[in-house]
Amino acid sequence: MTRLQSLLLVLGIAALLVAPIGQGNYIVYTLCSWLLFSIAAMGLNLTLGYAGQVSLAQAAFMGIGAYITSLMTLAGIHWGLAAIISIAASFAVGLVLGYPALRVQHHFLAFVTLAFNTLLFLVLRNEEEITGGSFGLSGMERPSFFGFSIDSNMAFYYFSLVCFLIAASAMWWILRSPWGRAFKALRENPIRAESLGLKIRRQTLLAFAIGSAFGGLAGALQAPLVQFIEPGSFALIHSLKLLLMVVVGGSGFFFGPMLGAAVVILLPELLRFTEGYYLIIYSAMVIVLMVYSPSGLIGLGQRIAEKLKPRHEARRDLQQGAQL
Repeated sequence: MTRLQSLLLVLGIAALLVAPIGQGNYIVYTLCSWLLFSIAAMGLNLTLGYAGQVSLAQAAFMGIGAYITSLMTLAGIHWGLAAIISIAASFAVGLVLGYPALRVQHHFLAFVTLAFNTLLFLVLRNEEEITGGSFGLSGMERPSFFGFSIDSNMAFYYFSLVCFLIAASAMWWILRSPWGRAFKALRENPIRAESLGLKIRRQTLLAFAIGSAFGGLAGALQAPLVQFIEPGSFALIHSLKLLLMVVVGGSGFFFGPMLGAAVVILLPELLRFTEGYYLIIYSAMVIVLMVYSPSGLIGLGQRIAEKLKPRHEARRDLQQGAQL
């Protein structure tokens, strides 16, 4: 990491620390939603942007994490233990779901994950004795640590920020580990990667499992944030929203999911001054971005930076070589 990148990172963290100061509860709640959706989008970016596997089930893993955390905290178990179990359960389910990825790829795999998301939604809605059915679960208390309560939205924001920074650091380490390089090789050319000795089946399963675990963590945070969950909160439309975050921000870029989540979560709120037209304006902006920059906002920024960067031209008097 260069000195400029380190400086920008420090400024970004400082901006996150001061962002909720002086804001109302709704703005702080929206910022919390952005943080937890960024965590889920980071996991999907690992599966889609680095491993090259299309998944439409990230909201389902958020649902697994949210329901397990809710059921355990309502039973009197501390949120920390419930969150660890939620992450582990999401990892295990992602590992099992990854097996179809061994035989199907790309849009066929998308149909498999779509079916899983729909199946989980139906299970959550119909198993009323456990999940509460369409009425959902409510009354989850926000956790306390070492006697410090995080009941207020401001305190919960900083708690979510700590979880976000831990998740981002873990993803940064994964992408720069041998696993991360293997994921990139799997995305670029699976046949070549396998010829070089890479076990693509194991890497595909690992990408699904790790990405699913990030979704489980996001769900574990959503339960105490909203304090009410129901099956519709984890339907297919939310998986599509997470996919939009990754694509808009920049698939395959580390900061892409965070920027994409900011666009999808925060931009509609900024456009509310247009009253009934804000969704039309928001949709038009996303469509224009996807048409002219399929690589997302970060890809667009890189293209602009390359055009503005001064180019070094060779001396024309040396093009013909030395003349004796």
